[in-house]
Amino acid sequence: MKTNLMMALVMASAAMAADGGLMTSTFSKSEFPLSADPSAGQWKKIAPAVAEGDHWGKPVEKHRTEIRSRWTKDHIYFLFSCPFEELHLNTAPVTDRETSKLWDHDVAEIFIGADFESIWKYREYQISPLGEYIDLDIDRKKPLANAGADWNSGFTVKARLDREKKIWYGEFKIPIASFDSRPAKAGNEMRVNLFRIQGPGPKRTYIVWQKTGILNNHVPEAFGKIRLVSE
Repeated sequence: MKTNLMMALVMASAAMAADGGLMTSTFSKSEFPLSADPSAGQWKKIAPAVAEGDHWGKPVEKHRTEIRSRWTKDHIYFLFSCPFEELHLNTAPVTDRETSKLWDHDVAEIFIGADFESIWKYREYQISPLGEYIDLDIDRKKPLANAGADWNSGFTVKARLDREKKIWYGEFKIPIASFDSRPAKAGNEMRVNLFRIQGPGPKRTYIVWQKTGILNNHVPEAFGKIRLVSE
């Protein structure tokens, strides 16, 4: 089993190198309120990265997910646009504190880290279609207590759910200092992967930006990159 897993990780890493796996985050001179709206002024000219395959890169129909990003000297923003077919939501959502095991329901996820040597260390940020959230401090070699959920980044989120059009939007505002010790500047790169988990039980669907080669999001060898670029 361990041999097969290692082979899958190597293959995933090679696939990432071949595909490039680079997205950009565009500079904003000032912070802006979260809108969860890709047509808002701060977002409408920002080209998205696209996640539309599963863990093996096989296309996932009707779930083409667009992810846009911007940054300021203090924060990085991400906006997910998430088409869906069937929702799987908490019946009693809580949005004023973290939701444990949020990933058991529909979520959008960001895995990001600035350490290109200790790649098994990174941070995870999640949002649900209802605005629930959680952040996690990940160390794949020495997992922290409570899966790293006791850590707090200070990030904020906003969600917007359009049931009629069957699409939901999730926006993140993440302190850059929560995952990178460097001052933010154009040209900085971080390691990143982006995911969605969608739908209930046997209809559970995974949408992945950079394929991992196994049914697991936590494959840091398969991460792509995000580069901070000027306006």
